[in-house]
Amino acid sequence: MHRQAPPDTLSPSPPRRSAPSGAAAWWHRHGYVLRALGVSAALGLCGVLVMILVRQETGPEGFLVGLGLALLPLPLLLGLFRWIDRVEPRPWRNLAFAFAWGSCAATLMALVANGLVVGWLTGDTASMAPSRADTLELTVVAPVIEESAKAAAILLLFLHRPGAFDGVTAGLVTAGVTATGFAFTENILYLGSAFADDRMLGTPAIDSATATTFFVRIVMAPLAHPLFTALTGVGFGLAALLPVRRKVCRVLLPVTGLAAAMGLHSAWNASTSLALLGFGAVYLLLMLPLLGLLGWLAVWSQQSELRAIRDTLPAYAEAGWLAEPEPHALGSLRSRALARRLARRDHGPAGARAVAGYQSAATSLALLRRRADRGVIVPDFTAREMDLLLRLRRHQPLAAGPTIAAALAEARPHIPAHW
Repeated sequence: MHRQAPPDTLSPSPPRRSAPSGAAAWWHRHGYVLRALGVSAALGLCGVLVMILVRQETGPEGFLVGLGLALLPLPLLLGLFRWIDRVEPRPWRNLAFAFAWGSCAATLMALVANGLVVGWLTGDTASMAPSRADTLELTVVAPVIEESAKAAAILLLFLHRPGAFDGVTAGLVTAGVTATGFAFTENILYLGSAFADDRMLGTPAIDSATATTFFVRIVMAPLAHPLFTALTGVGFGLAALLPVRRKVCRVLLPVTGLAAAMGLHSAWNASTSLALLGFGAVYLLLMLPLLGLLGWLAVWSQQSELRAIRDTLPAYAEAGWLAEPEPHALGSLRSRALARRLARRDHGPAGARAVAGYQSAATSLALLRRRADRGVIVPDFTAREMDLLLRLRRHQPLAAGPTIAAALAEARPHIPAHW
């Protein structure tokens, strides 16, 4: 297919920047790598400290048993958040940071802070009864500390990776992956400690604390921590959609989401100390409806992103960057899947990768333009827009044909898709 050479992009060309020199040039070339190494080293150190603390609580055998059991729900949970993120997948570096923060840094902060507060509440100079201190720690201290520690990862990505934090889906996925990491380490601690207690008491396997803990944490409520922290993520995601001039709302929405996460976490912790009827009431009347609501919100956010693609990209097609049928195909999950299959059939794995990169760049471009049209100030908008357009151009030789064929096949499904 003959493609017309595209004219200038919809926005002015990015300004030329003078090349840095000396030490500035060295930092410009290597600063990102050094920052990544520094963050990785800090998170790795947190992970080592957490492993030492957890192993002290569980013992060697308990640690290994807890680790093995805690690994079981991870593929399902991470796959779920990857499915939610399928329209515009987050960069793997962001997701790796979120999981590492939750499993290492946030857990270490929670272990240390909870220990200090409990020691202060039950120390020699404290007048609070141990039972009352335990209740306060369970329903107030732990939810506040743990949700704040997890929210720190969302805040860091919100501030330092604004290009990848562009709406509700980003908030849900970032929060969910962070909380999945936190729950993973916490499950090692709880399951390993239960196993150590069972070994010491000689409890039968079926009636053991390990079986009960596994049923509650892995079978009944594997999404408990992701559900709590998702409320914080929704607050940040909504704030990302607002213009910068609405400063009060951009602050209040994340704070409100964090407060809701703490409240839900507190209610769940309190329910575990109630009778079976009270626990079941909280589970059925609060946790499950909220889980359903967030599931609906995730699907709605996906559809909103697809609408943004269909509404925004036709302007780029008119400017010559895309063919006329492509915006509709890029804004349809069915057509996107068909385009990947056609590319794999005609060009093998390289074709499928090209179409996936093409779809990712087009989605990021549409959402970037949507935020700009809504008055959201995006740093270096022009340069980022041009970078995404050039990514589209790199993938077009293998991706444009299957994308157009998928659009035509969806428009006329009775005609085979050949291009």
